[in-house]
Amino acid sequence: MLACLSPLAMPPAASAQASEIRYIVNKEAITSYDIQRRAAFLRLQNKRGNLQQLAAEEMIDQTVRNAEAKRLNINVSDDQVASAYERFSRSNKMSPAQMDQMLNQSGVTKAHFREFIRAQMRWSQVLSRANRSGGRMSEQDVVRRMLEQGGAKPTATEYMLQQVIFVVPTAERRAKLGVRKREADALRQRFRSCDTTREFAKGLIDVTVRDLGRVLEPELPSDWEKEVKAAKVGGATVVRETERGVEFIGICSTREVSDDRVAQMVFGAEQQGKDDDMEAASKKLTDELRSKAQIVRR
Repeated sequence: MLACLSPLAMPPAASAQASEIRYIVNKEAITSYDIQRRAAFLRLQNKRGNLQQLAAEEMIDQTVRNAEAKRLNINVSDDQVASAYERFSRSNKMSPAQMDQMLNQSGVTKAHFREFIRAQMRWSQVLSRANRSGGRMSEQDVVRRMLEQGGAKPTATEYMLQQVIFVVPTAERRAKLGVRKREADALRQRFRSCDTTREFAKGLIDVTVRDLGRVLEPELPSDWEKEVKAAKVGGATVVRETERGVEFIGICSTREVSDDRVAQMVFGAEQQGKDDDMEAASKKLTDELRSKAQIVRR
């Protein structure tokens, strides 16, 4: 997970030094310069302890994780990394250019941080894939187990949703974001049902209306879940900034459903609450990968 950075923790800019290979992990080299940059990043996060050793361990972890992502053909594009970098900059109340300067001055460098982001995004997909395939019970098995335990099938709210996106190109965000927000909010206030959205959107430039179909409550995206639940049928969520521009979600209809898929999802959520958190799962898989890796210290 990406942590907020503390500008107060910035040391003087690191001077360029000759780079030496310190570790070879599955034929991938980790250099002294890699470790210096990661140590600078840890310092920026106000981490304590032997930062050089912590940095070396993090770089070894990152290398074995990247190897696993490569084995699974999981890739993250430069555009995805750039979008994440821009969002992270904004969350730290900086422009990307200001973030570049801060990272370079601190000795982390933009290049190292972007590769850290790429590694985090790839690892997240590795964990998700492992979770989906890790002994998950079938819908029928889940229902049978729940009924054996004396429980009836659970119910969940099923939403019919519609997404309305006012596109704002990245290069034009500063100039057009405010105007697009006002346009989106005006359309949101007129929203009464999903049948009329496209008619209202006629004449508006660069507006996309997407029918998201039926979505069960446990499947709601975490970044929209609270707003969707707070909205009423025939209403819409508040307008939000996203990497695409500004958007809102309309609530077409809702209903309570009870079927095998709901049971599987609810039971899975209950089990997840009893299991170790994602951090523990990450550590477990990383430890397994390290145990199988060839790690040579130079």
